[in-house]
Amino acid sequence: MNPRSLPVAASLDAPDPVLERVLIEDTNNSSQGGERNFLAHQPILLDQVSKSFRGEVVNRSFSMKAANRNDEDLENGMLEKDIEKSVRSNKVVTVHNKALLSGVAYCISSCSMILVNKYILSSYGFNGGISLMVYQNFVSVVVVSSLRVFGIISTEPLTWRLVRVWLPVNVIFVGMLITSMFSLKYINVAMVTVLKNVTNVITAVGEMYLFNKTHDNKVWTALFLMIISAVTGGITDLSFHAIGYTWQIINCFLTASYSLTLRRVMDTAKQVTKSGNLDEFSMVLLNNTLSLPLGILLILLFNEVDYLSRTPLLLLPTFWLVTTFSGLLGLAISFTSMWFLHQTSATTYSLVGSLNKIPLSVAGIFLFHVSTSLENSASILFGLLAGVFFARAKMQDKSQTRS
Repeated sequence: MNPRSLPVAASLDAPDPVLERVLIEDTNNSSQGGERNFLAHQPILLDQVSKSFRGEVVNRSFSMKAANRNDEDLENGMLEKDIEKSVRSNKVVTVHNKALLSGVAYCISSCSMILVNKYILSSYGFNGGISLMVYQNFVSVVVVSSLRVFGIISTEPLTWRLVRVWLPVNVIFVGMLITSMFSLKYINVAMVTVLKNVTNVITAVGEMYLFNKTHDNKVWTALFLMIISAVTGGITDLSFHAIGYTWQIINCFLTASYSLTLRRVMDTAKQVTKSGNLDEFSMVLLNNTLSLPLGILLILLFNEVDYLSRTPLLLLPTFWLVTTFSGLLGLAISFTSMWFLHQTSATTYSLVGSLNKIPLSVAGIFLFHVSTSLENSASILFGLLAGVFFARAKMQDKSQTRS
């Protein structure tokens, strides 16, 4: 991935450079004023002193001017140091603002993507989930290819060797997106968010058997709490839909499989690229490009062509506007996640991703007028907090493994 830098924050007890500059200017003014008063009285004093002492007075005047010059040099040096401190402080504030801005952009794009998809599938009543996925990926391919043509970004060329290595990952990727569309049509956003926690359980078990990776008790406790919240949330869900829950469970297995397979394929994929690396932009272009022919094949198999030929939604300009916006949001998640990771650390990124599910769930309940009970709301909140606890436990587990 990209290099990650730790967030930097300004010290609270750091001296205020503006205040110091004001004090220095006041000191300069008072010093210069005293010198002017002294020089103004010099002729009167020289008239009253004898000629024998005139040389001594002149020598003292020269020594005082030299001392004043030394004081001015010292004050100028202090002023330069204050300017350097001010510049460093401004850089710190700039880094902090970039981290905050990138985090906000990542949260908005990730939340908006799910909410807009829910709006298309439920509020518009669009039944072409595969077609929606294909169009969104097509938008991503067009945007990334345009950025590459204009020289804004660079991507790895799509060679046949790379396609063969990546094809198994892409098949799982397409299945993951399609099942997500199908489940989101029948289940409310809050419950989808809680049920997605099951993916962490499957991934942890897969890591244990495929990569011989061990987890501490805190991680397993968090995973157990996730399972409890998913079960209790499903039992208390007033809008329970068996088809939607089935698609979501399949989606959890496919998402975990995508994560585990990606780890195995990534090293091989890097070896068949020209640069020996595969960055996020290349992965986005590779996944979305390969998904287009496979998605078109699935549209034919699921007979969505017949639905697309009959639905009046394709005649609405607003529908095309919303679907295009959803495709741009999908691409924005990739860009903002890279930006956020570059400005902060993996720890901050993971915690923000877990905490981001809380406002997403609340927004999903209120925007789509989901009928819920106190028990179901408590289960959802319990599952979201379990996700935060899992993120913290996972990070502690990684730090202990490294040490």
